[in-house]
Amino acid sequence: MSWPGVVIFGLTYVLISARRLQLIGLDRPAAALLGAIGCVAFGVLSPEGAIEAIDGSTILLLFGVMGMGTFLSIDGFLEQLEDRLVAWARTPTRLLGGVVWSAGLLSALITNDAVCVLGAPLLVRIIQRHRLPALPLLLALATGANTGSVATLVGNPQNMLCGALGGLSYAEFALVMTPVAVVGLAINHGLLWSLYARVLGHTEMASAAASAIRRPAMVTTFVLLATAALYSIGTDLAWTAASGFVVLLILHRRDTREVWARIDWSLLVFFCALFVAVAGLMASGAPAVLFERFPLASSDASWIGWTRLSAIFLIGSNVVSNVPFILVVRDQMASLPDARLGWELLAMTSTFAGNLTLLGSVANVIVAESGREVGGLGFFQHLRVGLPLALLTTVMGTAWLIAVR
Repeated sequence: MSWPGVVIFGLTYVLISARRLQLIGLDRPAAALLGAIGCVAFGVLSPEGAIEAIDGSTILLLFGVMGMGTFLSIDGFLEQLEDRLVAWARTPTRLLGGVVWSAGLLSALITNDAVCVLGAPLLVRIIQRHRLPALPLLLALATGANTGSVATLVGNPQNMLCGALGGLSYAEFALVMTPVAVVGLAINHGLLWSLYARVLGHTEMASAAASAIRRPAMVTTFVLLATAALYSIGTDLAWTAASGFVVLLILHRRDTREVWARIDWSLLVFFCALFVAVAGLMASGAPAVLFERFPLASSDASWIGWTRLSAIFLIGSNVVSNVPFILVVRDQMASLPDARLGWELLAMTSTFAGNLTLLGSVANVIVAESGREVGGLGFFQHLRVGLPLALLTTVMGTAWLIAVR
């Protein structure tokens, strides 16, 4: 076993975690990039090997989906959705459900992180305008976006990664996971309602007349649905998403500099660098030694064996963080009794693991940061909802996958 790769990955992970805890100045992409450069500088990987470690399909897919998502902001679609949501809800309690379900449905198309980036400022505005309790609504946005994103391979970065590495079909994945997402959102809504309905109350909110959806927003929505249809018939996910983005660039005829400024380039840097840092860890031989002693695969293909695996995925996704964990276990997935079921279980569990703690998902942190001016989210405030939600949805999703497979 080569120790430089282990040490570099360990330091990289500490720096990423420390940033999430705001102990140092480096952000997550910078910390991951430092680790990637360290792998090359100390000879853990060759420059060519580091470049080859980056999964181009995942990066292109993430870029394309984020690019299309920016047009929802540029078009003012979410502002129009805000008016319609308040007009429909009428009361804070119904608004809670509206936020959970709308965040969940949108995340299946444009990723959970994008939904929270675009939706958090609008939700804060609603909270301030109607003087509503902030905590339950902020939790509804973060957890709803995470839960609903399980439905598709473009719903979140970990699903994209599992789809690319596991060779999963978009249509088949959506067919199996959509019921999981729907039941998961129902659990999510019910849990938040049971905890916060009394706090929110039933006083009717004043609302302005909802304006008609404007043509640019309708065009963007049509292109998003068209790309989803193309994914479903088996087109390449990454190039379809990139093509949808280009189509929107052409149709909207806007100054593209406005679009480039809204894309989260730091997230793309983070993923590229993390691919390299994890490749350095794999090259060290440490995961091979670990899995030799504690194999991920089990000869037990019963529900007990798959449930055990689901628990490992849930814990690992929170201890190591979901994306690095997926990259570490990818070589072991082929040894499972049913590799396809294993990848689906990993995608589902790593998604629901994001709800467990405030630091479990980038979407949670985005909402917590955006909601600071109305009180934000505390670690234990989130844990009160996130822990039971992650456990309930994981148990439900695991039982469903075992049953249908």
